[in-house]
Amino acid sequence: MKMKEIKDLRKLEISDLKKELVDANKKLFELTMKLESRELKQTHLIKSWRRYIAVINTVINEKWFNNI
Repeated sequence: MKMKEIKDLRKLEISDLKKELVDANKKLFELTMKLESRELKQTHLIKSWRRYIAVINTVINEKWFNNI
């Protein structure tokens, strides 16, 4: 899975964003498990995926508040 840019995320519907959020959380979980088992050499990826999840949540909130 590859991280998308914010402009691409804003083009998606809320349902697609929620699927993207689930996938990102799975990826973060996998990275965390690799870190715990000392298999992860690129520890900076955890921070990047956490930020990506925050961006997805922000876009979901923007869309939700704009629909009210």
